[in-house]
Amino acid sequence: MNRVQLTLYGSTLCVILSVFLSIKLLLAHLSHWKTPKEQKAIVAIILMAPIYAVVSYVGLLKFRGSEAFFMFLESLKEFYEGLVMAKFLALLYAYLNISISESIVPDEVKGREIHHSFPMTLFQPQSVHLNHKTLKQLKYWTWQFVAIRPVCSILMISLQLLDIYPEWISWTFTVILNISVSLALYSLVLFYHVFDKELAPHNPLAKFLCVKGIVFFCFW
Repeated sequence: MNRVQLTLYGSTLCVILSVFLSIKLLLAHLSHWKTPKEQKAIVAIILMAPIYAVVSYVGLLKFRGSEAFFMFLESLKEFYEGLVMAKFLALLYAYLNISISESIVPDEVKGREIHHSFPMTLFQPQSVHLNHKTLKQLKYWTWQFVAIRPVCSILMISLQLLDIYPEWISWTFTVILNISVSLALYSLVLFYHVFDKELAPHNPLAKFLCVKGIVFFCFW
């Protein structure tokens, strides 16, 4: 058995295991659908694992039109990547009973101080008070990645297909995506830090590390 076959067999096993465990977890949620607002976000996060596994696996296969099909799946995966970041923030909002669209912010958290770190202090005051406006800003900082990620992916794929992809364009996209994903992750870390005591019973740290790890390692 050569290295190519060994890689393919090992990947097949990992994908099957990932899909099986994800389906098992999804079925558990669907059979105990008691908190829809929270569980909708959790289901979106769970689907991240099998989607990434299947797309990566397709990238290993060679068949007629496989490259074009993989590029299409890759663009869908990158859109989903941004969506999961937003869904994780929505999950935290659900845990805390916060609704940005309905301007619902619990009285006990209003006025809480948010401390920004460098380099955000170049654009924001070092300390701001929590209110509907600051929460909406954190939401926008996360959702900008949802918009920028698929747009950059479509442009990158289009330029490569047209054979117009010099090194400086590649670096430009890299810088833009780095800034975008860093801002989105920063907003999630900041939100978690501000509400760490309230969120502790829900233990979202493991979910956050999984989301952050998948996004970070797959991006690079």
